[in-house]
Amino acid sequence: MKDDKESFFVVRKGDLVGVYKNLSDCQAQVGSSICDPPVSVYKGCSMPKDTEKYLLSCGIRNALYSIRASDLTGDIFGTLVPCPFPQHPSARGEPSGETMTKKWSQEVAWSDYGQRTCTLEFDGASKGNPGQAGAGAVIRSNDGSMICRLREGLGIATNNAAEYRGIILGLKYALGKGFTGIQVRGDSNLVCMQIQGLWKVKNQNISGLYEEAKKLKDRFISFEINHVLRDLNSEADAQANLAVDLAEGQIQEEIDK
Repeated sequence: MKDDKESFFVVRKGDLVGVYKNLSDCQAQVGSSICDPPVSVYKGCSMPKDTEKYLLSCGIRNALYSIRASDLTGDIFGTLVPCPFPQHPSARGEPSGETMTKKWSQEVAWSDYGQRTCTLEFDGASKGNPGQAGAGAVIRSNDGSMICRLREGLGIATNNAAEYRGIILGLKYALGKGFTGIQVRGDSNLVCMQIQGLWKVKNQNISGLYEEAKKLKDRFISFEINHVLRDLNSEADAQANLAVDLAEGQIQEEIDK
């Protein structure tokens, strides 16, 4: 992170987004009722130059800036990382008093506030290894219903590189849609073990992809990845195979309506 003087906090409460300069102001946004909207907090290191004018045009209210979530475009705040903070016990339906002094763990705090979770299934395909390759990803809601199918043409790549591109494709989409928690499944034991930090990355050709995937992973409040058998990953496999016929860098997206 850069100098703390340039740091700022982005707070999302329901469909509203506010920008604050200190964490105590963020904590004040947590309501005392269990009926209050969920709150998420992220920390940024330096506000992009054109962002202030954009925020001013959207309106200000009880914050440095406050806009509706629907008005956010791309990575307007630059790089943000999850920033946990202690929350008022009464907002969780607990009695006040001595319990107010309890230190809420990061896991507990974020499990109740600001969690939008989904499931990501990823896969990669390479006809020749290396050969013409494609990446596939499937995003599902918590109840298993389909949200989106994604596929990307990769040009010439290995199977392992294609697998990494599959998980990267899905993670980027989930972050772009505002998901803060994700469960990832794939049939590549290599990718799953390396992302968990259980296996070292020895191949220089995929080290860059690993670093990119890891940075995306770290932007989620909660992240879990599990290896599954190939026959349990058929939907993502189908998308990866369709992607083989796409031009390099071409991405197709199918959203269930």
